[in-house]
Amino acid sequence: MELSKDLLPLTEAFYYILVALYPRAAHGYAMMQDVEKMSAGRVRIGAGTLYTALNTLQKKGLIENAPEADVGADSRRKLYAITELGRTVLKAEMERMEELLSNARSAIANVE
Repeated sequence: MELSKDLLPLTEAFYYILVALYPRAAHGYAMMQDVEKMSAGRVRIGAGTLYTALNTLQKKGLIENAPEADVGADSRRKLYAITELGRTVLKAEMERMEELLSNARSAIANVE
């Protein structure tokens, strides 16, 4: 599947949000915590950045609102889930980044 140029490359925030949502639906605060944990504290997404990113990812069809039944104890929290398109885009981004790393490693190995 050829992905539209407006979907790749992903920003670091978009990438980490999609990774955080891949295993399960989550609310904003949980995503912020997951991203910080995954990146060993290197990436911290603030609330303003997060909700702007979530809005953009929804408009692109990469995430959606999760069903209300998944909300659990706190119905005020809005849950988000990754879509099939979001999963496809995330995997394509991972392949793109792996190619970048492979090319750089090859170029560096040829010099050293």
